[in-house]
Amino acid sequence: MPDGSKRLFAAAKLASEARARYRFLPAAALPPELPNGPIAIADMANAFGVTHRTLHFYQEKGLISADRIGLMRVYGIEDVLRMAVINVCRETGMPIAVIQELMEELHRAETQEDAEEVFHTALYARKRELGGEATTIQRQMQKVNDLLDYNSVAETERLNDNRDPSALTDQERRCLEKMVEGLTPARIAKALDIKTEEAQALEASVIKKFGSSNRFQTVAKAVLLGIVKTE
Repeated sequence: MPDGSKRLFAAAKLASEARARYRFLPAAALPPELPNGPIAIADMANAFGVTHRTLHFYQEKGLISADRIGLMRVYGIEDVLRMAVINVCRETGMPIAVIQELMEELHRAETQEDAEEVFHTALYARKRELGGEATTIQRQMQKVNDLLDYNSVAETERLNDNRDPSALTDQERRCLEKMVEGLTPARIAKALDIKTEEAQALEASVIKKFGSSNRFQTVAKAVLLGIVKTE
């Protein structure tokens, strides 16, 4: 059997199974002003805000089924009810595989209460997932805000800072340049021909003038403000 025929046969089989297997479905809002009787694919797509391709995809997955009136593909009320549930799931961002699992569980529901419980369980699970995603997004937003705030403060300092190069002594500037190069206080002392204790005091003075808490922040500010340049 050609591949195309196999796909059509499989889709038809899934559609046939979809018609009879749902006895109970959870309550889901239906689109307003649905036509009475069989609904054409264009009306179905417009009602639920999806494309024809999406409806075909759902059919291939066995989630909904369709009949034909001549050349026109149409859907019955059972398909509309299923599509209402599927559409709610889609709007919450549920993956198609999760929707398929949900519909399989609804297929096994023996009462309306069972169907509602299955549906609510799926929604609570999605809520937890979204909560985790929201936490991640908030953390990322905070990181972005922190970076933007730092850059904004740095730019303000660059324009309105009294702690510009003229606020540093010649020796402090030379110390800062060595700090940017990554030299330790001992090596700075050797480069400036001073004692290590003096180099440490000099570095502390530079850090204080930059309003920083450590040498790394000082170096970052110095480079950002253009006080010293890196190769």
